[in-house]
Amino acid sequence: MDTKSDNDVMNIPALGTPLLDVRGLHVAYGASEVLHGVDLQIGHGEIVVLMGRNGMGKTTLMKSLIGNLPIREGSIFLDGKQITYLPAYKRVEVGLAYVPQGRMIFPTMTVKENIETGLFVRREKSVPENLYDIFPVLREMGSRRGGNLSGGQQQQLAIARALATRPKVLLLDEPTEGIQPSIILEMAHTLKKIRDNSGLSIMVSEQVLSFALDIADRILVIEGGNIVHQTTKANVDVDLLTRFLSV
Repeated sequence: MDTKSDNDVMNIPALGTPLLDVRGLHVAYGASEVLHGVDLQIGHGEIVVLMGRNGMGKTTLMKSLIGNLPIREGSIFLDGKQITYLPAYKRVEVGLAYVPQGRMIFPTMTVKENIETGLFVRREKSVPENLYDIFPVLREMGSRRGGNLSGGQQQQLAIARALATRPKVLLLDEPTEGIQPSIILEMAHTLKKIRDNSGLSIMVSEQVLSFALDIADRILVIEGGNIVHQTTKANVDVDLLTRFLSV
């Protein structure tokens, strides 16, 4: 697909000073470069959805932002501060939180213990009540082992654990994977509620177009390691996005 004519980057309203500012990001696995100079910005209280087919670089971008993959070239700024060379745990301390693909909860630990693993960043000891207000099922299942929860409940647990770090930006990698449609709708509602109540900025990598359209303020498309298209929700071209996502 010729993406040059489809790329409407210049039509996107200016964000002002972005909260997360990524410039010229190059990331490689050995000699094979996967990201080829990615630029992206996320504004304060904005929900940005990164879309693309499998193998286009979504997870690589997420892992490089949180510090799980080294970058070859480029810069990452959070709230105006350079974090490019910080290790992952330091990036969490300064305000990035990451929920990986597959959720990666601790299956033998209880729900409460899983959430508590996020508290050490802020040197807190008790789970904030507002997390249970957001995810009431986690209060009910506090003593149950994480591995015994359904996929949707595990995703709620993973998000709650990330929110326990009190982030400025929440990164979610393929949060709808393996989750039934009714739970996906509930998750979309919850993420928008979290943003509206706290002003949290959220970046989601996703392939489910209906979910993206439900939550996004802005949608980016990654293809071949490059951001090839972006649009606001108000100006979205569903047919074009569908073509980008089709195999």
